[in-house]
Amino acid sequence: MIKKLLRPLVAGFAFCLAWPQLIFAQDEKPVAPVGRSYALTNATIIQAPGRKIEKGTVVMKDGLITAVGAGVTVPPDAIVIKADSMYVYAGFIDGLSHTGVPKPKEERTERPKDPGNPPPDKAGIMPQNDVRNLINPSDKSIEELRNLGFTVSLTVPYGTFLPGSGAVVLLGGKSADDMVLVNNAALYSELTGTQGVYPNTIMAVMAKWRELYKNATQNKSYAASYAANSNGISRPASDRILEAFYPVIDQKLPVIFKSERVMETQRVFTLKNDLGFPLIIGDVKEGWPIVNKIKSSNAKVFLSLELPEEVKKDDKKDDKGKSKKDSVKTDKPKTAIDIEKEGLEKRKKESIALYTSQPSVFNKAGITFGFSALSAKSKDIQGNLRRMIAAGLSEDAALAALTTSPAQLLGLDKRMGSIDNGKMANLVVSDKPYFNEKAKVRYVFVDGNIYKIEAKDEKKDAKAIAKGTWNYTSEHPTDKSGKIEIKEDKGKHSGTIASGSGSAVELKDVNLKDNSLTFSFEGSGGKQEVTVKIDGDNFDGTVKGSQGSFSIKAKRDPKSK
Repeated sequence: MIKKLLRPLVAGFAFCLAWPQLIFAQDEKPVAPVGRSYALTNATIIQAPGRKIEKGTVVMKDGLITAVGAGVTVPPDAIVIKADSMYVYAGFIDGLSHTGVPKPKEERTERPKDPGNPPPDKAGIMPQNDVRNLINPSDKSIEELRNLGFTVSLTVPYGTFLPGSGAVVLLGGKSADDMVLVNNAALYSELTGTQGVYPNTIMAVMAKWRELYKNATQNKSYAASYAANSNGISRPASDRILEAFYPVIDQKLPVIFKSERVMETQRVFTLKNDLGFPLIIGDVKEGWPIVNKIKSSNAKVFLSLELPEEVKKDDKKDDKGKSKKDSVKTDKPKTAIDIEKEGLEKRKKESIALYTSQPSVFNKAGITFGFSALSAKSKDIQGNLRRMIAAGLSEDAALAALTTSPAQLLGLDKRMGSIDNGKMANLVVSDKPYFNEKAKVRYVFVDGNIYKIEAKDEKKDAKAIAKGTWNYTSEHPTDKSGKIEIKEDKGKHSGTIASGSGSAVELKDVNLKDNSLTFSFEGSGGKQEVTVKIDGDNFDGTVKGSQGSFSIKAKRDPKSK
């Protein structure tokens, strides 16, 4: 009798013990955020290029735009942001960069026993890599680009030749999975090999590209035959590298090439014409000489947001409008060196003008293009856009290249690119028209999540210190890394440069102005001119010679100052 009475008590006690576990099991399920509703009121809304609403309201809820217009009723649950005298644009889209991917540390690796046939990873052949595995949501590059108004980026892995596949990512989120909007959006490639192993020249890289593509085509065909009828057929071998090409072969996945220079772009077109894959050319810096060829190729285009540094005017005008140099008359005749310097400065200005006017040239040619932040410094992007506009690109065309055009090129135009009902709540809010020199971004919305950008006091560039030992890396085809030694004596600078494979060469015409350092030296390809900006113990810029213009970056040994 006592046992019968105890049974329900024991069962009830057991249920009570189990009850917390049931509760905790239910709490592990993701819960949608509550009350994620905002209303921007009394703002100038640029819905898309050429579409403007004065004193309008944008309502967002749960990551979507739910209402936009001049007479919109604000829902009672919305957090109201009074945007009087502010300007609202669709969130900007970056067409190619490493945003969110931490830059790998340079590590010395052992030379393969057979450099002519190295392991795939040593040769930069890793198309099976998924950028999702590399994204770090707290990487500073995300915040830097977002603070400029960018909300989405086509992010790709670092590396040479075939680093892996890229993804369309939102510039905000707690995890890579939160951020990724479209996974496996493009296969990323560069016509750059790995130093010291095959393939390490452009021609060798192209030959290897063809070999991999054709092998993948054969493997895919064999696998299809086996799937249709496996009787009497040996099973196909699994190969992740070749399988990464399958969607490209099926025309379902584009290949996005870093195509900075004319020669690179032409060689990429040669590969495309030979193999027939869908193509995107990204970070294009020198496309104007072959603009008609680019147009006829039907390739999708993302122009670089990086520009050469402007030539600054040093002369200060006096009260009568004459420069101080002009006020001091001299009968000293110009030397051959003076004439050469003047010619060099003239050619430099003409070259910079060509780079700056490139977007205008593409726009006039009727080419739809977006922008790439791959090689641009975030702090220069807004200024570079203004320089492009000053060089002939209309503000509407510039805005299109940041919003509607990249959305179309990446197949995202039904989801973003304009401020319309039902589209993602990706917005940028500035205190003045975005392309105004004094404009500041105040708010950015990514998938309906708000990011407030605090206004910072502008600081003038302090004069940098050039003295020290700088370890540099470059995209130059024959001089990829080395050491620069700079000395200073009574305000005058001198130094040497030594590549990893050569002896030290004397630097000439070393000049430091504020944080801008310029010098030249005689390299294997003739005279090389270097222009960089120093930022603490880092500098980056360009090295220009007969083989073209290439980026250069360096880090200083702090003990060598």
